Amino acid sequence: HEDGTTRADNGPYAGRLLTEVHAELGLDLVGRNNAWARERQKFPLLIKLLDCKAPLSVQVHPGDDYARAHEGDELGKTEMWYVLHAEPGAELVLGLAKDTTREELRRAITESRLEPYLHHVAIRAGDHICVPAGTLHAILGGSIMVEIQQNSNTTYRVYDWGRVGKDGKPRPLHVEKALDVVDLGVVQPRVEAAQVVEEGEGFRRAVLCRNDYFMAERIELAAGSVLRGTCDGDTCEIWGTIDGRVEISGLDLPAVRFALLPAALGDYAVRALSRATLLRTYTPPPRPWLNEQ
Repeated sequence: HEDGTTRADNGPYAGRLLTEVHAELGLDLVGRNNAWARERQKFPLLIKLLDCKAPLSVQVHPGDDYARAHEGDELGKTEMWYVLHAEPGAELVLGLAKDTTREELRRAITESRLEPYLHHVAIRAGDHICVPAGTLHAILGGSIMVEIQQNSNTTYRVYDWGRVGKDGKPRPLHVEKALDVVDLGVVQPRVEAAQVVEEGEGFRRAVLCRNDYFMAERIELAAGSVLRGTCDGDTCEIWGTIDGRVEISGLDLPAVRFALLPAALGDYAVRALSRATLLRTYTPPPRPWLNEQ
């Protein structure tokens, strides 16, 4: 993203910006599922590390249609969080605390009494939270998270805890746009458990979030185990070690490090040098999950 681009730190592209590598390799990097990203000259996903010492603003992100119409052909933003660390009592805002109307929400924002409408959720290390576009949310401090998201920073703030920006003035709010896109049906959502989909000797694979933009999985490996896979040209894969240490096709990957596997890589192997937990993220076909409930 133009707000901050990763550089490769090893291999033949070491030191080069990801945007440059994408321009050179094209679909060999991102995969056929992401032909749209090649056309838009955008990498399909962003992965961030968030060190949230203080509460972030209460905000909401639009979907693609609204963002394209109102933000200069920008993308919307569906995202998820994986909690690496949480202080005792850490929590976040996720959705609404009760049924409400847009007009009631507008009055609450205008009169600075939004708190009764915010649904608070306690979090702990290992939790994951899926945040579809339209979900009102805020991280309330005391946590470190991995954020996986569409490649967009389109954000509509509705409340900022009375803070001011570097210029000494309150940061701007985007109340009307937020009210246009907020999903009033997201009322008291829960932190869902991971869905274990495969288990074998020395490994367990669980789905965390699945949507039109990415699939995120948690992979648990016993020390010494080897998990093999193939990047067959459909999608790149992004692997991140959350705990422990692994080696991916010769690349050492300690905790809180991420590796991008190009779509055209072919076969690869993940070898656990110790007991390890990893995140694996990849992109689905252009029209995924049409027949699923």
